[in-house]
Amino acid sequence: MRVRLLLPGFLGLLPAMAMATEPPPAGSVRIYRCVAGNGAVTLQDAPCNGAHRQQVLDMQRPQDPPPRPVAAPTTPPAPPPPEREVRIVTVQPPQPLYECIAPDGERYTSDDGVGNPRWVPLWVGGYYPPGPMGSPAPGSAGGGLQGGRPGHGHPGGAAVATGTWVRDACHPLPQQEVCARLRDRRWELVRRYNSALQSERQALTREQRGIEARLGRDCGGY
Repeated sequence: MRVRLLLPGFLGLLPAMAMATEPPPAGSVRIYRCVAGNGAVTLQDAPCNGAHRQQVLDMQRPQDPPPRPVAAPTTPPAPPPPEREVRIVTVQPPQPLYECIAPDGERYTSDDGVGNPRWVPLWVGGYYPPGPMGSPAPGSAGGGLQGGRPGHGHPGGAAVATGTWVRDACHPLPQQEVCARLRDRRWELVRRYNSALQSERQALTREQRGIEARLGRDCGGY
């Protein structure tokens, strides 16, 4: 009878004894539960001695908690972009300069492109040879309307001497040529200033100031 009672208990210890000889699974810790004859229970990490009943427990090895995520340093909000300054720059175009040609071929300059006026006579009706400088011939109407009807009053028929004002033709100069002529005019005023009368020097000085201002504005300096 005693053998029968001990045999089942011995067979129950076989799995524990076999388990004790195997290594613990990875990531676990093996605990031995030892029960003494008086019923006292002891937990240890080594196998029990022969006088104790042994129970092998494989427990998950304690692990440290995952590290707390490091909070990113708080950066101050970016300052708003500065207001864009808008500047309106008005560029004045260069002042033009014109070259005009007189009937005799003389050339001169004009700031407004309007040439000098000249009187051109027009003859209507009978023919009278013009006098000197384009004036009507002696005995003609002399610039006005002749009295009487055509064909009366003078041999060869009547004539009406009239005319009109015309201006010399002008054309604009290239900007490079404008600057060159302004510089030439400035030096001409400087030369004339030394020999000019006191009353003439004020006019020369005013003209020179205007030319220098125009050179600085339209020609990039002096």
